[in-house]
Amino acid sequence: MKRRISFVMTAGLVLFLTAATLFALEAVGTIRRIDAERGIIVVFANGADRTLSITKDVKVLGVDGKPLADRLAAKELKESAEVTISVDRVGSAHVLRTLQLGRHAISNGSGKGSADGPPAITQKSSIGQKPLTEMTADEHYKGEDGGLYGEGRNEPPDALLVAAKRQTAHVVPRDADGKPAKDGKIGLVSISMSNATMEYSRFKQIADNDPAKSPQVAIVDCAQGSQAMAEWVEPKARPWTEADRRLAAAGVNPKQVQIIWVKLANKGPRGELAEHGRKLEKDAAEVLRNAKARFPNIQIAYLGSRIYAGYATSRLNPEPYAFEGAFAVRWLIQDQMKGDAALQHDDANGPAKAPLALWGPYFWANGITPRKSDGLVWKQEDLASDGTHPSESGRQKVAEMLLKFFKEDPMASTWFVKK
Repeated sequence: MKRRISFVMTAGLVLFLTAATLFALEAVGTIRRIDAERGIIVVFANGADRTLSITKDVKVLGVDGKPLADRLAAKELKESAEVTISVDRVGSAHVLRTLQLGRHAISNGSGKGSADGPPAITQKSSIGQKPLTEMTADEHYKGEDGGLYGEGRNEPPDALLVAAKRQTAHVVPRDADGKPAKDGKIGLVSISMSNATMEYSRFKQIADNDPAKSPQVAIVDCAQGSQAMAEWVEPKARPWTEADRRLAAAGVNPKQVQIIWVKLANKGPRGELAEHGRKLEKDAAEVLRNAKARFPNIQIAYLGSRIYAGYATSRLNPEPYAFEGAFAVRWLIQDQMKGDAALQHDDANGPAKAPLALWGPYFWANGITPRKSDGLVWKQEDLASDGTHPSESGRQKVAEMLLKFFKEDPMASTWFVKK
C-alpha cells in the first residue's frame, strides 16, 4: 500500500532515504533547483532541507509516464515545475525509484486514490468541528464530551489544581547535583517530533529575548524530526541519547530538568479514535515514565496536541487525527487523576513514577473559522507545502502561545517569570 506526502524542493543537505528520515512512499513537490551534471535535486521534506540523488537506477519520466531521454537535463524539467517522486520499501529501507513530471499523487478533490492505496486526501480550510475547548459537557464527539479536562471544563479540577500547586512549589533553581541553589537552573525541555522542534526552537528564540523571562530558566529543545511518541517509548532509544547530547551542549544537567513540554502525535495513525487514540495515550505514558527516570527532579509535564491539519497532503498525520489527538492528552491526565499506579507522581505516596501531567496551551482551531476564545485561525499559509508541518507564520503562532502560557499561567509564571 502506498502512502503520500507533499514536498517542496529547495536548497539543502544530502538525504539518504531511510525509514527514519522519510515516512512516505509517494511525494509531490515543486522543483527549485536541478544539478543535472551531478545528478541531484534538492527538496524540503518534513521540515528540513534535503538533497535527493537521481542515480542511473531512478526512472525520470514525463507527464505521460514515458522516460525522458535527457533525464534531469530534459527541457520539460525546470524550476517551479511540479513532480511526483515514488519510493519503494526494500526491507527496512526506502529506495527512490521514479521522478515523474506532474502531479500524480494528490487527489483533485474526487477523493479517489490509487488502486492499491486508501483514498487520497482532499485539502479543506475547515472540517466543521468545534475545538475541544468550545465543546460543552452536553456536546459529544465519538462518545467524548467537551472541555480539555472533560465535563466541559478547560481548567484543572480542584484536586488536580491542588496537586499542581504542590508540584510547582518544588520547581526551584537547582545546581548540577540537583540541589536547590540560588544561582542554579530550572531546565525547561521539549520532547516530541518535527513539528514540536520547529515550534519550540522558535519559542526559545523569542522567550530568551523576553525581558520578563527568568534568567534561571534554561530552555532546551530536545524535540527531534521524525521522533514521534512511539520513537521515545524505549528508554534507551536514539532520541533520548540525542536529548542527553543537547542538554550537555546547553550546560544543563538532567538533575536540573524540572518541566517538560510534550506534544503528542504518532506517525501514520490509523483506525478509529479508540484505536489510534489509546495507542497514542499508551506511548505518551511510557514517555512520561522514561522522563521521570531520566530527570529525577522533574515535577510537571505540560502536554499539547496538534495544530490544524486539514491542509495535509499526506497520511503522516491528517485530520481528523490531529484533532483527535487531544483526547489522548485528556485520557492520560484523567488516568493519572484516577490513581493509575504506573503514573504515580507524588513522592509522598512512594517513589514517583511520572511527572504530574497538565494541559499546556491548546493549539487546534477549525482552520479558517476563528476560535471564540482568542480568534485563532489556521490559514493554508500557516502550514508548509505538506500541510502538516508549520510554516514560518505557523511556528510563530505556536511559539507566541507557548510564551503567553508560561508568562501568564498562575502556576507556570511563578518560576518562569523573573522575580
